[in-house]
Amino acid sequence: MRRPLRGGPAITTLRFGPDDLLRCRFAYSPAFETLAAVRVATGPQPPGHHARWLAETAPRLAGLDLRPLVLLQPRRGYTPDFLAPPPDAPVDSFAADLARIAATPPEQARAEIARSLADTPGAARTATGRALLAAEPAGVVRMLAELVRAAWEALVEPYWARTRALLQADISYQSGRLAAGGLDRLFAELHPSVRWHDGVLTREHGGADHRDLAGEGLVLVPSAFKWDQVVIVLDPPWQPTLIYPARGVGTLWQPPGTSADATAALARLIGRTRARLLTALTEPASTAWLAHHHGLAPATVSEHLAVLRTTGLVTSTRHRHEVLYRRTELGDALAHPPRGG
Repeated sequence: MRRPLRGGPAITTLRFGPDDLLRCRFAYSPAFETLAAVRVATGPQPPGHHARWLAETAPRLAGLDLRPLVLLQPRRGYTPDFLAPPPDAPVDSFAADLARIAATPPEQARAEIARSLADTPGAARTATGRALLAAEPAGVVRMLAELVRAAWEALVEPYWARTRALLQADISYQSGRLAAGGLDRLFAELHPSVRWHDGVLTREHGGADHRDLAGEGLVLVPSAFKWDQVVIVLDPPWQPTLIYPARGVGTLWQPPGTSADATAALARLIGRTRARLLTALTEPASTAWLAHHHGLAPATVSEHLAVLRTTGLVTSTRHRHEVLYRRTELGDALAHPPRGG
């Protein structure tokens, strides 16, 4: 699976024909969520909306040796597809995902592992990399399947009910958009990096690939833990798959009760939309991301952010080609007032 390349000019394009329009479907993948959770928990990037989750899982994470899974998820490059096979059914259980991982042909696994290690300079020469390449491939598959299982039990399974509900809600929402306006409407706001024009889907800020789908269609997979970017899987034998951040990830770890009460009170003070935008800024975010996250027009978000900035509740800084907004101390106090008293 190709991981996005940050800041690169390359794009991926998928050309749809008439048969592909009939073979677009939604699904979600517990195994992919597990790999993405490992990446969030161990990667150099900030956890974003998952900071509360990371704090809760830290004790369990400390007891796991996930170095093989970390090494096989390079910051830039290829992650073996067999570790999280694109879903072949709308709703897969983790047990079904794990069985597919364990059934990977050893030579396929070895080839994908070698390809992944080659994308990180020096990875194949580390002790973990040498062990992955030197060991008997069938044994490596068993070992990696066991690590995925352990990561699932420690990082995702305790929170799967709420995570699954978020993914199901996203699929319901996106399916409604597809039914109401076809692919034109679905892709118009799926993610800021995705564009749709004249039967061609373009993903910016990623690897350089092109595929004429030629009747294969596309699997659309929302993700809670791959919260910041879009991933596209094009390698055989999988059906082409697009993984995108699910809507509402910022609400996933809100404590029950008090957070909703505080948000309602804030909405009465500054208005519902501005309250939603202010409480969503748990991490710096762009206008485009906020518009996608809340299903709003970018111009509407810009207007409300301007008011929040003028009143001292948010501030803005330029980061490369985009402007990022963050809450001020006053904005933090309003978004998360102290409990009690």
